[in-house]
Amino acid sequence: MYKAYHNPVLPGFHPDPSICRVEEDYYLVTSSFEFFPGVPVYHSKNLVNWTLINHCLTTDEQLPLTNCADSAGIYAPTLRYHDGTFFMTTTNVSDKGNFIVHTHDIRGTWSAPAWVNQGGIDPSLFWDDDGTCYFVSNGSDRGDNGQIYLCEIDPFTGKMQTPSRLISVGCGGKYPEAPHIYKRDGWYYLLLAEGGTEYGHMATIQRARSIWGPYEPCPAGPLLSHCGNCHDPLSTAIQAVGHADLLEDHNGNWWAVCLGIRPLGAMLHNLGRETFLAPVTWGDDGWPVAGDHGRIRLEMSGPLPGPAPAPVCHDFSDDFSGNTLKPQWNFVRNPVRERYALYNDRLYLHGGAETLSTTLAHPTLLAVRQPAFCTETTVQLEGPVALGQKSGLTAYYNHAAHYEIFVTRRTDGHYICVGKQVGDIAVISAAQKIDYPGAIALRVCTDRTWYTFSCRLDGDWIELGRGMTAFLCTETTPAMTYTGTFLGLFSEQGTMGFSSFALKVIEETV
Repeated sequence: MYKAYHNPVLPGFHPDPSICRVEEDYYLVTSSFEFFPGVPVYHSKNLVNWTLINHCLTTDEQLPLTNCADSAGIYAPTLRYHDGTFFMTTTNVSDKGNFIVHTHDIRGTWSAPAWVNQGGIDPSLFWDDDGTCYFVSNGSDRGDNGQIYLCEIDPFTGKMQTPSRLISVGCGGKYPEAPHIYKRDGWYYLLLAEGGTEYGHMATIQRARSIWGPYEPCPAGPLLSHCGNCHDPLSTAIQAVGHADLLEDHNGNWWAVCLGIRPLGAMLHNLGRETFLAPVTWGDDGWPVAGDHGRIRLEMSGPLPGPAPAPVCHDFSDDFSGNTLKPQWNFVRNPVRERYALYNDRLYLHGGAETLSTTLAHPTLLAVRQPAFCTETTVQLEGPVALGQKSGLTAYYNHAAHYEIFVTRRTDGHYICVGKQVGDIAVISAAQKIDYPGAIALRVCTDRTWYTFSCRLDGDWIELGRGMTAFLCTETTPAMTYTGTFLGLFSEQGTMGFSSFALKVIEETV
């Protein structure tokens, strides 16, 4: 029976999805770039309702991010399960490159990295019927514009058992990458991303009788692509689809997960690359067809496994009453752990000299992914403010693109300010002097046009300023970037207590 569902299944910054199955349980990982902990792990019973259960990389030894540039760090993980063990392979482009970690308990601790000498990015693993494990990756660091290389490997040690061999140059699109290998009916299928992870992005597929090739491309063209669909408003609501992974569910039906973006309207997106789901069928010619003839829509249906999809809520709140942080929280690079403390139902941020705008910094920042265009986020601050201290709520894309509302103290008293960092330009767009009572509520409301900042001492909310959504977008950052906007708490040059954080998704009215 076909069941309806809504895309994206993981909204907000969730790029490069990879998926695997263990009996009737489904697990999915996505890229994390400069954010810590690394490679979030999600679980589902029906491919639509996903729960964050862990991260693969939770220690500084597994995930060194010192001097990691914006949008560097962890690229494109692949998750696989074989013979009782989970394996995750990925690339730390800011450290030693490709590596593999493994675990017998996906909710537990993962192993130390096993580094792999085969270069490039976007590595993947495949086990053949005889138990041989193969490692495939994009070979872009060889200066060959992203050709695809394959070797046999020991997945526990990372030791290559054969030399790397070139197996594919793609199907003609630029930057062939994100290779995954599958086997069906005696054919080896090689799934690729091509076109660059931009508006020309697509997923292509090839096949061969030998895993080493030669691979022939699908004669029907890309498996997934929204290029050239400018007259289809249902598919133009989603752009840049690609970087896919295929899965056969426990009922024998096939699915693709892939990344895509939801533009603001123009060629701008602020939520990052998100995770989408599409059904896959196999033609009589042995080639797969994904989605609606290669297109993905916001509303789709398919033979979903497990229970019918439940209503999805992406609200998030925290009253800091526990002893550990909830897994949804993220740091920028490796956190300086002594700057974060939970006690007396408060989160205390001990801000240092590093600011949100400091290049390659480890700012005292704790944030969650923005999951929708229209949201309302509120925080409650409690505590004294030191001279020169800044503490509050931020909408953070990276060190060169963020907005914030914060309380600060100057020599003449306390102020609530709205700050903006756009490229090399930093401004205080609003500053209101207040009689600070030791506690204050701050709020940011987001939509496709504005981030609007307000404060409340007592009584009604007072709007202080706003910043254009367009300046927290991938396309407007000074350098090429691949992430999305986060909403969170920060402190600089002093300590602040936070007693609550609440993010609520607001239904769009347009």
